[in-house]
Amino acid sequence: MTLHLADVTEEELLARIVPLLQGPDARVLVGPGDDTAWLTAGDGRYLATTDAMVRGHDWIDEWSTGEDVGHKTVAQNLADIAAMGGVPTGLLLTLAADPRTPVSWCEDLARGIGCAARAAGTSAVGGDLSGADAGTVMVSVTAFGSMEGRRPVLRSGARVGDVVAVAGTLGRSAAGWALLREERGAVAPDLVQAHLRPAPPLAQGPAAARHGAHAMIDLSDGLVRDAGRIARASGVVLALTTDLLHDDVAALAAVVGEEAALDCILTGGEEHSLLATFADEESLPQGWRVIGRVEDAGDTRGGMLVDGTPRSGGGWDHFDASR
Repeated sequence: MTLHLADVTEEELLARIVPLLQGPDARVLVGPGDDTAWLTAGDGRYLATTDAMVRGHDWIDEWSTGEDVGHKTVAQNLADIAAMGGVPTGLLLTLAADPRTPVSWCEDLARGIGCAARAAGTSAVGGDLSGADAGTVMVSVTAFGSMEGRRPVLRSGARVGDVVAVAGTLGRSAAGWALLREERGAVAPDLVQAHLRPAPPLAQGPAAARHGAHAMIDLSDGLVRDAGRIARASGVVLALTTDLLHDDVAALAAVVGEEAALDCILTGGEEHSLLATFADEESLPQGWRVIGRVEDAGDTRGGMLVDGTPRSGGGWDHFDASR
């Protein structure tokens, strides 16, 4: 017999999921159980970010388990912390769900969140539960982080002459999504896994900050779209060279074709790798690779070039009605 949320009280659900969320963290002074969590604030300053996922829009149950959703929502939040050069210090979880949602799905969600958080050296410290209309499930995570005394790395710091570099993979999540849509997931389960459970290079954010990165962003909405955000915020042009993406294209071409592989790399979302600019190639930490240069924007407000051709848009847009 399947147990649904309507069959248990809020306290009974919390008793099932809270142990799955927590992990040892000396920065958590008081965790779940009181009206709020109590966290240490390091130097008194902290980072905060939030992301939400909605069933049917950000995931579908035919592809994703509750654990997959838990992993992904943690990944997208902690990638934002890393993109500022920070380290995570705690997560708050909100779950709004149709009372007919199976309790086992909620336990799987908590298991995925707890596992991903512990792997990143943090844990969920509290949150909220709410009922929702029939068919609705919404998961939101708010993440907190510390700069450990450093200044955050903003999008607006790129300088003419900088190198543009990436840490992590490119295009794999988009290729996995394409395979799922085409019902060809068995062809490359590793690419499907990259879409369902992205693995951001979280340690590379603080490493980039320590090595003097001038600007940085999480590649959540596509390389062209997110690089354009750095360009506009900094008033420069980010000029990417596809020759420097050869290995990324080759890794996907055998599965999706060369043209589609390049499209996945340039416009595919939900990769959650990191893009940054540095003064020169010698400044790069291990694990980063150059894919372009920062150029003068002239009379423009800044933008993107790919092999000398202006590019914009593409990638993920939450309000794109065609998806």
